[in-house]
Amino acid sequence: MLNPNINLLAFGTDSYKVSHWAFYPEGTTLVYSYGEPRSGGMFPTVTFFGLQYVLSHLEGEFVTTERIDEAEEIANAHMGPGVFNRAGWEFIRDNFNGRLPLRVQAIPEGLTVNESNCLYTIQNLGGEETKWLTNWFETIISMAWYPTTVMTASREVRKIIANYLDLTGDPAGLPFKLHDFGYRGVTCIEQAAIGGGAHLATGAMGTDTMIALDFLRRYYDAYMPGFSIRATEHSIMTARGVEGEADVVRQVLDNTPNDQMVAMVGDSYDMIAFIEEILALPDIKARIEARTAPVIIRPDSGTLPKIDVDVFRALERVFGSSFNDKGFAVLPDYVRMIQGDGIKWTPVKCVSGTAWVHTVELILQAFLEERISADNIAFGSGGGLLQQFDRDSQRFAIKCSYAERDGVGYEIFKRPATDPTKNSKRGRLGVMPDVDGELITVSEEEAGEFNLLRDVFYNGIRMNLMTLEEVRSNAALPQAETV
Repeated sequence: MLNPNINLLAFGTDSYKVSHWAFYPEGTTLVYSYGEPRSGGMFPTVTFFGLQYVLSHLEGEFVTTERIDEAEEIANAHMGPGVFNRAGWEFIRDNFNGRLPLRVQAIPEGLTVNESNCLYTIQNLGGEETKWLTNWFETIISMAWYPTTVMTASREVRKIIANYLDLTGDPAGLPFKLHDFGYRGVTCIEQAAIGGGAHLATGAMGTDTMIALDFLRRYYDAYMPGFSIRATEHSIMTARGVEGEADVVRQVLDNTPNDQMVAMVGDSYDMIAFIEEILALPDIKARIEARTAPVIIRPDSGTLPKIDVDVFRALERVFGSSFNDKGFAVLPDYVRMIQGDGIKWTPVKCVSGTAWVHTVELILQAFLEERISADNIAFGSGGGLLQQFDRDSQRFAIKCSYAERDGVGYEIFKRPATDPTKNSKRGRLGVMPDVDGELITVSEEEAGEFNLLRDVFYNGIRMNLMTLEEVRSNAALPQAETV
């Protein structure tokens, strides 16, 4: 997705890191760092995703004379003469065929770990001449925070939905219950691709962010990882004016096969009247009832969760309902609902600090109290799915934990007196299951053969590439998390 013409030697790191090559102690031959979500994030666990894509930017003949020349000119003009490490880059060009002498190890993508656990490690492979390289690439490699956070948040919402489906309906409907509406709500096409891909990697199957399909095809060997349906928007529903809204509904039905779903937004003028006066018209009602695939009604305004209860009751008055085997009301198979407005996380102050509540839970809890099945409704989320987060949402950081100097290994760490939550780990790390199956971070030596960190990048080549199917398998919701 990244423009291949961008020279990352010039533009691939924070400005200040350009100067670091001159600051490491003499005799340093190896610098080893790790990435983790520190404690205190929105969620107590994270589901890892996206590093495989991020590392694609670093593959191949990365260092060329042309790139070195451009990077030197830019760095020296930007920061002052002599700041650029030309000799270091030329060493890589001449001794590694321009490939980056880096080793990156990571846990398999799709795995869920508790906060404050190592997700990946980075080290240089070229000796003293490349000691600066490990943390030069912190900037780019850190960007795995975004797909990991989106995947984590999406999976948390899916856990909520799974819980209510288990209580009130059919859990088999989960894959299509959380739909990505986020394409227009992000900052660029690349963000839409990465975030939309992270959502689908959870096992979700619904998306309107079509660029995510290309992302997963290119980087995770997926053919068609997500699906959508025909749908209207307000420009369609208002095209004939107030008096012509019923004719718009007829035209939509005329142009949608009975065995294909279609969604209609209903609040252009009056949401409840749209159901009780337009959908209830004899010819329209009969056509909906004759369908083998549902018409899906979408409110786009109103107070949550009240509007969804009101819409359900209006649909129930027009089309009826029945009780499922769990004792909850379900609309006929030919009509359903989707709520696509205001589907996001909301911070709530509590005694222990800040808790995050999702509007999906507010809606489904209201349905539970009204004895309405979660089978009736799906959710579309835009900004709340792809744009509501930043690197501090899960407090992602990369820190140096080990170095070798003059043939001696040293544990490196930080321990700020003003914020113990920023204390960093020491030494070379491993990740392994404990006796209860929880993944924990230990020393590399202790992890031994059980270490889940494996090479994903070595001397300019990505390895152990995963497919979307494998990521989804790792990310699948265990039964214990859905009840």
